[in-house]
Amino acid sequence: MEYKTILNNTSKTKVCYFFDQDVGNYFYGPYHPMKPHRLCLTNNLVLNYGLHKKMHLYKARRADSEDFLRFHSDDYVDFLERVSPDNLSEWKDLSRFHIGEDCPVFPGLYDYCSIYTGGSIEGALKLNHRMYDIAINWSGGLHHARKDEASGFCYVNDIVLGILELLKFHPRVLYIDIDVHHGDGVQEAFYLTDRVMTVSFHKFGGDFFPGTGDIDEIGMHAGKQYSVNVPLHDGIDDRSYLSIFKPVIQGVMDYYRPSAIVLQCGADSLRFDRLGCFNLTINGHAECVRFVKSFNVPTMVLGGGGYTVRNVARCWTYETSVCVDTEVNNELPYNDYIQFYSPDFQLIPDYSHIPYKFENANTKSYLDNLKIKILENLRVLQWAPSVQIQDVPPDIMAIDSQEYQEDSKENIDKRGKKHNDFS
Repeated sequence: MEYKTILNNTSKTKVCYFFDQDVGNYFYGPYHPMKPHRLCLTNNLVLNYGLHKKMHLYKARRADSEDFLRFHSDDYVDFLERVSPDNLSEWKDLSRFHIGEDCPVFPGLYDYCSIYTGGSIEGALKLNHRMYDIAINWSGGLHHARKDEASGFCYVNDIVLGILELLKFHPRVLYIDIDVHHGDGVQEAFYLTDRVMTVSFHKFGGDFFPGTGDIDEIGMHAGKQYSVNVPLHDGIDDRSYLSIFKPVIQGVMDYYRPSAIVLQCGADSLRFDRLGCFNLTINGHAECVRFVKSFNVPTMVLGGGGYTVRNVARCWTYETSVCVDTEVNNELPYNDYIQFYSPDFQLIPDYSHIPYKFENANTKSYLDNLKIKILENLRVLQWAPSVQIQDVPPDIMAIDSQEYQEDSKENIDKRGKKHNDFS
């Protein structure tokens, strides 16, 4: 049959959305906090709210070793491709790749990496070709992975690979990270260049993972002043967070003038997260997305951390609605995982009556001093660095404008008239 658009024209923002149903089938282990199943909860809420009608839906081509090698080392990619729980004992140097309790080898590990990375690469491609204003890949955002090792539940750094694709068309890319953990893997990858500015808002101090992200980490050589870190203390709430987020991002936009943005929306900065220590509400977290969106710069929106599954799904569903300019009812629609949202069954529950587990240790004077120092660092920059792009390298994967139409709420993977062919 002929393909017919499912976009509802009430949204002025053109959005594409990546999801592969298989991503929720992978399992880090019974006691591991990372649950890929949270992505199925998110997608199911998105569908049952009808938000799929405001976007184009895609199941991305899965990334392969050739894609991974654009950032990761040969031996590490070879390891990921060949390792399995069955042959784990044959590898003598697991510690070399930082494989262990935090980053276990589980069945289908390589395929899992291929799925979440494929969405970020293809999202970058579609932004490059100006097909969309926003590309969403909640499966991506695994910001800790390094060139030659896993870290912090992350194996392949899909963010770095997506940014490398954006850099083919965009002279300057801005990376913003609102995960509770420092975006160390992305910062490290671009620490020596002014082509990418990394801005991370995160918990810093004590033994909190990964231990990096002090305000004095500003980049080196050509990248000096192009790494921006906002180290925060326990318990920061919406008001305090936005009081520094908005002026810092405004300053970055004024001085750096990016032509593309990548926004990592780790939901472990929410209150009640299993591993987090901030007090952000879903409204506060989403306000960061809304503010970044207001600049009308091509933007890739990614997931990341988030370990209280029901709240991750709530947050990313609400932020999807922000991306497509759609108000949604706070009463949750019936969905396949409705029991997860007991007893309130609301998208944004009211927890104001519950005492904070973490008091806000971020005083106004501390945040004001942070803001002053960061904005002073930005002012010493020359205006946005110019980059002369000559021959544009070929796309990392073929691009097909055929959208994946959602024909039923049970299966997001309903095609139009043909299957994408990336051979």
